[in-house]
Amino acid sequence: MGSSRLFQPGSTFFTQQTPMAFRGYYDNTFDAKNRLTIPAKLRKALADGVVVALQRDAPECVAIWCPDDYEGYVHGLLEGIDRLSPDYGNVERFSNAWSQELELDAAGRVMVPSKMLAKAGLGKEVAVIGAGNRLEIWDREVWGRMSDEIVSNVQQIGPGSSSGHTA
Repeated sequence: MGSSRLFQPGSTFFTQQTPMAFRGYYDNTFDAKNRLTIPAKLRKALADGVVVALQRDAPECVAIWCPDDYEGYVHGLLEGIDRLSPDYGNVERFSNAWSQELELDAAGRVMVPSKMLAKAGLGKEVAVIGAGNRLEIWDREVWGRMSDEIVSNVQQIGPGSSSGHTA
């Protein structure tokens, strides 16, 4: 008797959602050394280190993850791709080449590599937003436009919507 992979232990059907640790919107700036001060009330969750990474679904932002959450995210991306396919290698390369494990300094700052800032098009003035299991760093002007679009379209997103989500 075969059984569906969906109902196997460890399948995505039974995987619990990560609690929404990061919420809020903060105007912020990078200093001359590409350091970003993490808002004080968010630092405790990042005390054991961070992974700074380009965000796969939002090329104009850099994300700050707890290391375990980033590993789980990458594992989830790769889980459904055939290991021998070029897509697997490309996602694996992207996820490793465009991420870096870092520590917060004593002042609660993280230094974001200049190559990531350039690739995402980030300037000095940024918006730091909570995105559930990660923080996202956006150029402040770009976030302003994205935020306006999200606010105007969010009511249309959900089960059975035109974007293809089903219940």
